[in-house]
Amino acid sequence: MADFFWELLQNRVLMAAAAGWLAAQVLKTLLVLIMERELRWERLVGSGGMPSSHSATVCALASSSAAVYGPGSGQFAIAAIVAFIVMYDACNVRLETGKQAIAIKELQELFRNMGEDLSAEEKLKELVGHTLPQVLAGALLGILIGTAAVWV
Repeated sequence: MADFFWELLQNRVLMAAAAGWLAAQVLKTLLVLIMERELRWERLVGSGGMPSSHSATVCALASSSAAVYGPGSGQFAIAAIVAFIVMYDACNVRLETGKQAIAIKELQELFRNMGEDLSAEEKLKELVGHTLPQVLAGALLGILIGTAAVWV
């Protein structure tokens, strides 16, 4: 079992992807601290915001796969396709989900103001998707980390 974990830690592609995610989450937390002057620990694991940790993770995975296995490899092809799907989803599907959460919350508040007794629903997350600049920033961060990680 120890060999399994040691091999995982030696996997440069996996470690590059993990480093991309961690760097983006830390940057996201620091940016919230600077901009809002509030340390919000949930940003370390939360979705949404600048930069996109999803994009950073999959781009680090793809760029490190290209560096380790070559751009003509099946490993890079799989990682690149997954990266495009994840980034498209972040910019489109998940961004719209956040907009819908905002609209639903506004409707709930309207009904509450009209005296309707609404049951307690689970809190909807508004910050689930990304704007194109957030995705591009995460992608650039991931590419830089993924490329650098294989040379360390």
